[in-house]
Amino acid sequence: MSQEAFADKCGLDRTYISGIERGVRNPTLEIVHVLADGLQIEIKELFDFEASISVR
Repeated sequence: MSQEAFADKCGLDRTYISGIERGVRNPTLEIVHVLADGLQIEIKELFDFEASISVR
């Protein structure tokens, strides 16, 4: 999914999503919740580092 499509799905600006990906934006917990909803996952899955390592 493109940044633009994901941003639209989340109701956020594409440049904000880009900033999060590049590490120049620090999303609040509210935005983390919005991102998780956009990905259709639970917030805790965004922080499950062991699962993300095993995928690679």
